[in-house]
Amino acid sequence: MSSKNYSRRQFLSLGLGLAGGAALFGLAGCQEGPSDAAATSAAASTAAASSAGVDIDKDAFNELIASVEPAGDDVISANPWAKGIKDAGTFRLGATRTSAIFSQLDEQDGKVYGFDAGLYLGLIRYILGDETKYDYTQLTSDTRESVLQNDTVDAVFASYTITDKRKQVVSFAGPYMTTQYAALVLADNTDINSVDDLAGKKVAVQSGSTGPDVVAQYAPQAEVQEFSKDDECRAALEQGRVDAYVVDNTLQMGNVVKNPGKYRIAGDPFGPEEHLGIGVKLDNTEAVDFINDFLKKFEDDGNWKKLYKICLADRCGVETIPEPPAIGA
Repeated sequence: MSSKNYSRRQFLSLGLGLAGGAALFGLAGCQEGPSDAAATSAAASTAAASSAGVDIDKDAFNELIASVEPAGDDVISANPWAKGIKDAGTFRLGATRTSAIFSQLDEQDGKVYGFDAGLYLGLIRYILGDETKYDYTQLTSDTRESVLQNDTVDAVFASYTITDKRKQVVSFAGPYMTTQYAALVLADNTDINSVDDLAGKKVAVQSGSTGPDVVAQYAPQAEVQEFSKDDECRAALEQGRVDAYVVDNTLQMGNVVKNPGKYRIAGDPFGPEEHLGIGVKLDNTEAVDFINDFLKKFEDDGNWKKLYKICLADRCGVETIPEPPAIGA
């Protein structure tokens, strides 16, 4: 991700509590294999170490959303899913507002900023001509499937990892990002510096996420404790009830950016490369097709890279904007 070449030894020597190669995004779309992804992850995190905590450029973010051209009536009419949303006059959104990187509510202006937020606001503007026309449903990692199955929302934007198990109950558009996992510890923790050090430790994970399976595979001797939300996992970490918190590295980097000096990421990213997608109701091919067409247009217009720059690169010192993963992969 960074145009600079860092060795792992150089990376590990950097300060600001970012010990190890905590990737912001795995970027499998421009990788050749797991070893390349790990190297790129380390470089990204090295760059991030020098500027963690930089606020998002709200003006640039809002200008990007405003630049999305609404779809023509013929495009909307040709897709039953989009036409239903247009006829209803509102988009039923399932999302979160607590991730500094993906979707963070700003208490001052009441707006949400981040990579996921940029995608869903762009899509809503594309369908309805006004990005404010949505009804919001707050999600946790273990309610994402149910809101789709119950037809409570039209789509889920929540750093939602695509898995074969989940594809049995929901369908996915995308992917739009790729990640791995990382372990978060308190900044003054000196005992945990890699996934291998989780053996015999108490490790927090989010229930309903892929975290429990990843820890079981890569740190089978860890004592897993499940919590429903990110803030509950971090509270357990801060209170000493757990020694580490494992979730995908994009969310971990968001926690570090949001709380400079409080946490560090222990070692390199680990686990399989995972694609993030947009969840829709099972077998809703119209929704998948429409969102994928929007994502393709968003990429072709250069907006994906602009959004990446605003939400990630400018805030974390990443010098090279990557290519997005292949849609439909």
